[in-house]
Formats: sequence, structure tokens, C-alpha cells
Amino acid sequence: MIKQTKAVALALVAAAFASAPASADDRQSLVQIINAIEAGWESGDGTPFLNHFLDFPGARYIESGGQNEGLDDLVTHHVEPEKDALEYLKLDISKIETHIEGDFAWAITDVRVQAKIRDGGREIDRTGYGTWLFRRLDGQWKVIHTHSSSRAPRKSNPDHTHKH
Repeated sequence: MIKQTKAVALALVAAAFASAPASADDRQSLVQIINAIEAGWESGDGTPFLNHFLDFPGARYIESGGQNEGLDDLVTHHVEPEKDALEYLKLDISKIETHIEGDFAWAITDVRVQAKIRDGGREIDRTGYGTWLFRRLDGQWKVIHTHSSSRAPRKSNPDHTHKH
């Protein structure tokens, strides 16, 4: 009886984690979502965020030491206001590496941010990485968390040598 109960429990656990296998369409969907979000950032349009992010209590989106709590905070206090605060914003999300396990997925990306602030004219040029977490709900992938970290590119100094 105990062996049978353990077998049933293991079968239930396996069934809970089993779902449709990852397909090329799933991977393409994740890339398309990231590309849509990239375009939304650049244009200051919150629509792709509202379409592709899962809005839930406790959602947090992290960027270079700052965070937005909830989808509304991200869109209305970060994405949309940047359109007016920046002369331009060029976001390059590249080298998108996706991983899918059942109804959970994540992507790791390279990120480059170039912008010019209207007030004062300061220019920004930063590179780094992004992590995206996704969940499939009713057949649709939704972003559930993002974390982006960037810094000014390192400048090499040809006159400087390291001695070990």
C-alpha cells in the first residue's frame, strides 16, 4: 500500500510538471514578446507591456538597482514618462537565449541602452544583461518578472599595463 501511494504521488508530481513540450513556436513567441517590449520602451508606449505582462499582486520589475512594483507602476511611472524626459532612447536587446520547461520559461539577453536626457543634455550609453521570466496561461506566454542590469562600457587604456 505504501509503495502504491508513493507511486501515485510521484505520478501526480510528474503530471503537475508535464505540459506541452517546448516548440519552435513557443521560442518564437518569447522572442516576439521581447521585441514588442523593446519597441514599447523606445517609443514610450505602455501597450506592449499591458498586452504581454501578467498583472498580479506582488509583481516587481528590476532595472539597475531600481524597481517598479506592479504593472501600472512600471507603465505609468517609468515607460511612458521616459518618452517626455528623453530626447531619444535606443534600446538594443540582443543574443536572446530562451529556455522552456513546461509552462515556465526564461530568457537571458544582452542589453545596450543609449539615450539623451532632455534636461541638461546628458547622454547615456550602458551595456549589460537582462533576465525575463514567463508563464504560459491559457496558451499565451506572459512576462511575470524582468531584471535588467547595465553599466557604462569599460574603456580600455592602451597605455596602461597590468603587472602580475
